[in-house]
Amino acid sequence: MPAIPKPAPENATPLPGRPVRGSSSGRPIMALLDLLGRRWALRILWELREGPLGFRALQARCDGMSPSVLSQRLAELSEAGVVGQNASQEYALSAEGARLLAALAPLNDWAARWSRRAP
Repeated sequence: MPAIPKPAPENATPLPGRPVRGSSSGRPIMALLDLLGRRWALRILWELREGPLGFRALQARCDGMSPSVLSQRLAELSEAGVVGQNASQEYALSAEGARLLAALAPLNDWAARWSRRAP
């Protein structure tokens, strides 16, 4: 009988192959949606799209989110391989993070069209 995967701790970084919210199998798309669905995760990625930022600058761009939440999200995004730190200790998108934002570009385009149609 195959082993049943143990649920990941609630605060564990969502990664493919690891059980996540909505998927005990840890399907890659479910892990990604769990990661991106965490509070502030998408905002952090969006703010890093134009280049590296230090912790305080990133916090200010994210409407002053709490330092503990920012630290947690940065740790998760780093563990997932989409954010890293450069030699100046600034946070930046990794190559995978840049590819992820490029993959999300059609959603941004859709949202722009939607906003023009919305009453």
